[in-house]
Amino acid sequence: MRPSRRILAPLKERNFALLWTGMTVSLIGDGVLLVALAWKVYELSNKPSSMAVVGLAMTIPHVALLLLGGVVSDRFDRRRVMIASDAIRGTAIGVLGLLTVTGHLHLWHIFVLVAVYGAGTAFFGPAFDALVPDIVHDDNLIQANAIEQFARPAAHGLAGPALGGLLIATGGSGTAFLVDSATFLVSMACLLRVRTPAAAAVTSSPLRGPLGPSGEPAAPAAVLDDVKEGFRFVRANPWLWATLLAATFAYLLFTGPVDVLLPYLVKNELNAGAGTLGLILAVGGIGAIGAALAVGTLGTPKRGMTFIYLAWTVSTLALVGYGLARNAWQAAMVSFVFNALETAGTVVWLTTKQRLVPRALLGRVSSFDWFISTGLVPLSFAIVAPVTAAIGARNTLMIAGGLGAAVTFAFLWVPGVRAADDLVGPDPDPALVVAA
Repeated sequence: MRPSRRILAPLKERNFALLWTGMTVSLIGDGVLLVALAWKVYELSNKPSSMAVVGLAMTIPHVALLLLGGVVSDRFDRRRVMIASDAIRGTAIGVLGLLTVTGHLHLWHIFVLVAVYGAGTAFFGPAFDALVPDIVHDDNLIQANAIEQFARPAAHGLAGPALGGLLIATGGSGTAFLVDSATFLVSMACLLRVRTPAAAAVTSSPLRGPLGPSGEPAAPAAVLDDVKEGFRFVRANPWLWATLLAATFAYLLFTGPVDVLLPYLVKNELNAGAGTLGLILAVGGIGAIGAALAVGTLGTPKRGMTFIYLAWTVSTLALVGYGLARNAWQAAMVSFVFNALETAGTVVWLTTKQRLVPRALLGRVSSFDWFISTGLVPLSFAIVAPVTAAIGARNTLMIAGGLGAAVTFAFLWVPGVRAADDLVGPDPDPALVVAA
């Protein structure tokens, strides 16, 4: 890896600075929600099955709408798609907060409102991934992704959970929900000031034909045709489809157990409060911040795809430690290692996609990334409660981490995955990238 002093260069670009500011504030709110939602659910029903249903309610509409979200982000102004998504999610969490502070909140309210939240997120993620290369110079992509992955753990993993624990302790979960809702307003205000290139407002593709005088496609194709076009690109590139499948099975194995059982262990076995849960997650945020800064400063690894898989394999294996932890500081160290390595791999993965996927397809390919990799997450939430009842919370976490790591590492050996190392190193050959 080569040193670089340009990690802050993307922030000199006005549009990215606005995008980053709004995203960071919103992510702080998401970190608040992470603690407040888990704590409120376990207050209403101290059962892992209740938290599992919340996970199902949030992820099913998210997964179901992801492909549509990718098409929408390639057909329309990505900035406006993100604003609409923020409005939907902010409203859902605002209603959740009002029901809580007025004492009218029931579990079924949470199920419905997090479903609306998940649906809105399905449009935000693909649009965000596709918007970054629209507004950032190509030479600054690795640094832009590093800054984004710095802000994500700093806000979502560190500041947000810490603030969430404080808000719950002083004003209750309702206050925490309302603060999260307000952060979406800040994000929307920043996005309204972002200016995207005219060519990026509505993208073109071979299936759509040329753009008309008004900027709209002269002969728009069916949504299904757009989805097929993105799928053909994914299927033609082993480095892409193999990585998405690896994530599918890894997330199936560990997402439900970690999201459901970590708060349960903190509350019932470590006999700690929401502040401790926030602290454990915040330490993970510190690890992710350090990893993002390291990758952004040093640049893309020489063998990018190999680096991605090794980082994600070890990070997943670290989750075994949650099942072994007997006190809060041990759980915090697990959180640190997991988030640091997960983030390091993710920075390189985002840069890989943005370099190798055509801009007109990037929204749809990103939606396939989200759709395939998270497609079995609802099943992960569905099975965590019965598995935990059969073998216990600690054993569930240890098995989830071990199997998830084994599956991730196995996909590194799919033919064509490691061949992409030559395309994503620090100085990729432009001719090879174009050919790919």
